[in-house]
Amino acid sequence: TKKGEIFSTAEDNQTTVEIHVLQGERLMAAFNKTLGRFQLVGIPLAPRGIPQIEVTFDIDANGIVHVFAKDLGTGNEQKITITSSAGISDEEIEKMMKEAEVHVEEDKKKREEAEIRNNADNLIYSTEKSLRQLGDKLPSGERSNIESTISELKKALAGTDVEAIRQKSQDLMDASHKLAEAVYAQTTQKTTKAEESKGEKKVKPEEEEEVVDADYEVVDENE
Repeated sequence: TKKGEIFSTAEDNQTTVEIHVLQGERLMAAFNKTLGRFQLVGIPLAPRGIPQIEVTFDIDANGIVHVFAKDLGTGNEQKITITSSAGISDEEIEKMMKEAEVHVEEDKKKREEAEIRNNADNLIYSTEKSLRQLGDKLPSGERSNIESTISELKKALAGTDVEAIRQKSQDLMDASHKLAEAVYAQTTQKTTKAEESKGEKKVKPEEEEEVVDADYEVVDENE
């Protein structure tokens, strides 16, 4: 059995990622059993979300788990091997499955909260980045409004009110419409310039073929 997924960095200029291998049925990592940890180092400096880290789980016929982490940009790879003895007993598995059933709604709520927080954090990051690049194209009033809304969302993130985080995230998206238009316009402009720089060759229309008038005669073969 083999399965892989692509992940990325969570911070700008992050050069190391930690792979945390767990076993269990709960949605949140904290409630599952740790089987091992390892690090992939030497990731080139880049904005967060740019590096592509492929993590692959491979379980062989003997039940041994091989976990690989590969930086697709550099080819650098690290791995860990987990033997069956490092796992948990059948009794523990049954217990964990029952606990997962009991806490399913609670776990879903916690997972949803984590996703809302992650989305809000990503929204702040991308909006601040766009402001640095294109903020001068906005009226000062709109820019100030966006900056104020970012500040409000950061305050909400520091608290425990998930609905407040959700609402402030929506407020920031609404306030950033003009900024999004500026980003789109810049992207379109770059694409147009790139196409023009290719120096598309103009194809000359083929010369019109000369039409020759000629007399013709229909011959009746039966004559």
